[in-house]
Amino acid sequence: MKQAKIRNLHRDLGYFYIGLIISFAFSGILMNHRESWHPDKYTIESKVIDVTLPSANEITDEYAEKLGKELGIEDKFRRQMVKKGTFKISYEKHDVEIDVKSGKGEIISFMKTPIISQTMKLHKNTSNWWIYYSDIFGISLILIAVTGALMIKVGKNTFNKRGWKLAIAGLVFPLLILLFV
Repeated sequence: MKQAKIRNLHRDLGYFYIGLIISFAFSGILMNHRESWHPDKYTIESKVIDVTLPSANEITDEYAEKLGKELGIEDKFRRQMVKKGTFKISYEKHDVEIDVKSGKGEIISFMKTPIISQTMKLHKNTSNWWIYYSDIFGISLILIAVTGALMIKVGKNTFNKRGWKLAIAGLVFPLLILLFV
């Protein structure tokens, strides 16, 4: 492939996907920290509760839905779990956390954060058209990387002289993280 064609393909794919690259990067950063805060929703109200919980084997989806109704939560039930001594229930617009031993907890009411919530859907979307578009995007990112590596043919900073070492380092680093973390 001629140098001008490689440069043009690299430039045009970069321009075409710049919005998606920024959106994916932004929502990816937010998703990395979703355990410590809920970037796609913000709290409107927090209400302290005191509940008598049944034994652990009686805590089921049905129980969680029923408890939600008793607590005045009318929105759609999502999931429940007991984790590290805390009974957690997730609803569409509420989260409930209750200490299993004491029964003390809170109901957190929230709304979706505009723009951030919609951006994070990019990482969670599973519709067929989005999966195919994401596959094309992934292939395009590979093409952007390859054409970027091939663009500079002369000088001390070419892929053949210097770039391949950095590319290998860029591959080794995430592999080490996957293996040892």
